[in-house]
Amino acid sequence: MRIDLCTLVVEDYDPAIAFFTEALGFDLIEDSPAQTNDGRSKRWVVVRPPGARTGLLLARADGTEQSAAVGNQTAGRVGFFLQVDDFDAAFHRMVARGVEFVTVPRQEPYGQVAVFLDIAGNRWDLLGPN
Repeated sequence: MRIDLCTLVVEDYDPAIAFFTEALGFDLIEDSPAQTNDGRSKRWVVVRPPGARTGLLLARADGTEQSAAVGNQTAGRVGFFLQVDDFDAAFHRMVARGVEFVTVPRQEPYGQVAVFLDIAGNRWDLLGPN
């Protein structure tokens, strides 16, 4: 048993795909036409870090309730955690690609950490080893 996907509600597909693939270096696994439960068109878009088993389903907000959740899926808390082997290289690469960090890197008992925002404004921890 494993978690395969987690949904991330975004304003639109293409800017979200660009952020995750270009700024973070994720792989685009799938981008296929699909339908909502009531038959409207949507896309099935999956991204994930290279070599990872768990990915993100990028879901375009549908309606006012979902639109209100864009960027606030975890009520302002860090809700996503990107683990890297080389923290300094990943941090500098992401900064160069325009990723917004809201904290400076710091050392914690569990490793190096800095908080960044995704394209929607959700908070992520960039995590590296001690």
